[in-house]
Amino acid sequence: MLSVSVCVCAYNEENNIERAIRSVYSQRTDGFEINEVIIISSGSTDGTDDIVERMINEFQSLILVRQERRMGKNFAINEFLDKKKGNVCVLLNADNILRDEFSLRHLISPFGDEKVGIVGGHPVPTNDPKDIAGFASHMIWSMHHHISLIIPKIGELVAFRDIGTRLPTDMQSDEDIIKMELEKKGFIAVYAPDAVVLNRGPGTTEDFMKQRIRVNIGEEHMKKKFGYSFSTHNNKLLVRAIFGSMRDLGIHPIKMSYSMFLEMSARRKAKAYVKEGKDDMNVWSRVDSTKDVKK
Repeated sequence: MLSVSVCVCAYNEENNIERAIRSVYSQRTDGFEINEVIIISSGSTDGTDDIVERMINEFQSLILVRQERRMGKNFAINEFLDKKKGNVCVLLNADNILRDEFSLRHLISPFGDEKVGIVGGHPVPTNDPKDIAGFASHMIWSMHHHISLIIPKIGELVAFRDIGTRLPTDMQSDEDIIKMELEKKGFIAVYAPDAVVLNRGPGTTEDFMKQRIRVNIGEEHMKKKFGYSFSTHNNKLLVRAIFGSMRDLGIHPIKMSYSMFLEMSARRKAKAYVKEGKDDMNVWSRVDSTKDVKK
């Protein structure tokens, strides 16, 4: 039976951390066991740590690891990897929620094939698609979904085998780096569309741009440093994904055009940032409008 260790990275997540933890412990664990759920709290100054400590009385396999200061998600993941005991690792963001009790089972089941090294879940935003920022988030993740059905793009909810990889702490793009290293060793990546995780997209176009610029900066640095290619930058796949998003969201020419404009603008700004020789954004500033997943 597969032994699974879950990592939840948190920084000032008092409004979300309990829901994230409970969504893990509500999972049906047919065919695997959750060895531990490790919360890496990176310099949290709100009530995050107190909430986790209280929940340890309820869930004996829940572990809190405090970091004195915030040094970036990759640093937090490395500490998790050094402490975990399971042979399959799961990364869940503290502001995300597993949609139902089967999400983790869908994420873990592909590991029955020894060739599988990493599995990505299916992020679904809770934003209202009627407003432009909400629509843009739905469109981005819908396109990711349709691309991942062809070539998996890993993000938000991830499970992987630990082969000793530790992440560079001066970079972001944690899931992509893990995927790259596993592929170098001959493992394959799999997309699990039924492993749904709920997230909250940016609430304004300004926040949308802020988030998308920094994501693209990470990808541009990976291209530059490793020559790594991303399926979400393949023009043929992008065209197919646009038609897929039309099936998912309906045909909204103005909203779709503006969403594509925002993403293309974010990519141009990210390319310019990296071309200027600036360092990667290993410690992100919070985008507060993404912190209420239940709305």
